[in-house]
Amino acid sequence: MSDLDQLTQSLARNLKHWRGERGFTLDALAARAGVSRGMIIAIEQARTNPSVGTTVKLADALGVSLTTLLDYERGPQVRLVPPEQAVRMWSTEAGSRTTLLVGTEARGPLELWAWTLAPGDASPSDPHREGTTELLHVTAGVLTLVVDGVEHRVPAGTSAVFESHVPHAYRNDGGEPVEMTMAISVPPVR
Repeated sequence: MSDLDQLTQSLARNLKHWRGERGFTLDALAARAGVSRGMIIAIEQARTNPSVGTTVKLADALGVSLTTLLDYERGPQVRLVPPEQAVRMWSTEAGSRTTLLVGTEARGPLELWAWTLAPGDASPSDPHREGTTELLHVTAGVLTLVVDGVEHRVPAGTSAVFESHVPHAYRNDGGEPVEMTMAISVPPVR
């Protein structure tokens, strides 16, 4: 089975599980996530691979991390994630990429990401659920962080924290790649 097939099957199984765990009907999850009922059915039947944006919306609506939706299997108390099992979520021909390194459901989802943004590339994000916080640390280049329409220049060695329940984006306006590590904390569904 290819990595893509395994990811499709895991997402189908985990989406069904968490929708059932939360007691959401297809219509309820579709309304909460802003995703069509047909798309959810196709995902749960492993007939499609949704976009990163759709997957994030579903995870937010369910109150779980992307790691939880994409996990191949549940591990022990200590779970090591070797590089080949990290999940590449987004990439461009210019060389930009995001990789979900690890995540947990402890006290609400918490995810750790590695990012590379090639010169001229950008990654916009829809608002997350109220109470979601993002922390990032730039290790190379200069990131342009846009939060609710306001641009913030974040050079290498600088960290930032912000509430991400508003539109936000990550942009590289410079001439060298931006490297950063980001953690996302999502409040549990009540």
